[in-house]
Amino acid sequence: MTANQQPQPISVFNAEAGDVRVAGNLFDMTPRVPEDHEIFETLLSHANVRIERIVSTGQVSPEGFWYDQSQAEWVFVVQGTASVQFEDERNARDLKAGDYLYIAPHRRHRVQYTQTTPPTIWLAVHIENPNKPQVSH
Repeated sequence: MTANQQPQPISVFNAEAGDVRVAGNLFDMTPRVPEDHEIFETLLSHANVRIERIVSTGQVSPEGFWYDQSQAEWVFVVQGTASVQFEDERNARDLKAGDYLYIAPHRRHRVQYTQTTPPTIWLAVHIENPNKPQVSH
């Protein structure tokens, strides 16, 4: 792998194939994957909501890349630390375990930093077609 190549994320759960998770532990690190990979695991998918666990080990958004998602996203840092930069803000937002962040649809953002040890564990809630959610500040 060259310096410009990003490892592909590993998905360990396939909701479309009918996989169902009824119980689990957010801190469970199985399956073990190489440290240069990120794990995306759908825990629940229903109607317009998808909940996923993301395990990051130092992954960041590629230089110049901005996420521009059609769905709303609410992220919660379960373990570790991370930094998220919004295109319309000067400074990145530093997040630690216990912090959460709401990302409105089409609000361009990027991941600037994720902790490697212990890995950063995120809980992400994706909401399709959100109707102006009631968000507390």
